[in-house]
Order: sequence, then structure tokens, then C-alpha cells
Amino acid sequence: MALELQQLRQVVALAEHRSFVRAAAALHISQPALSRSIQNLERQFGSELFLRSSVGVVPTDLGRLYVARARDLLRMADDL
Repeated sequence: MALELQQLRQVVALAEHRSFVRAAAALHISQPALSRSIQNLERQFGSELFLRSSVGVVPTDLGRLYVARARDLLRMADDL
């Protein structure tokens, strides 16, 4: 599986904002585009990264691990 910095940023933004609408706005992309991107990533993993509800989204156990690693990778990319 190839990792893309854009997807890492999307996952981190979604975890921070806990809302597809707010995360998409912060990333300057449409909400449907963010939803599709996260769904594609979850399909690749074969598991959900976020639990969705009417009050927002929260990372699953796998999602929390992915977000932590994504933050590390983004920090390294910024340092580079």
C-alpha cells in the first residue's frame, strides 16, 4: 500500500476536527471528496478507521494508531 502525504493529512485533520465538514473546510476540499478518500483508505485496510455518528466521528483503535503514525510521518516530512 502506497502512503500519500495528502491522505495522512486528511486522516489527521478528521481526527482533530471530529467532523467531515470541518475537516474538509480546514483542508480546503469538498466534504464528499474527503469522505471518498477516507472510505478508500478504510477499504484498503479492510477495517474502519473512524466511527461515524450523528454527533461526529471518533477514531477506532486502528484509527488512533494510524493517526499517531500519520502525525509522526508528517512531522518527518516537514523536517525533511
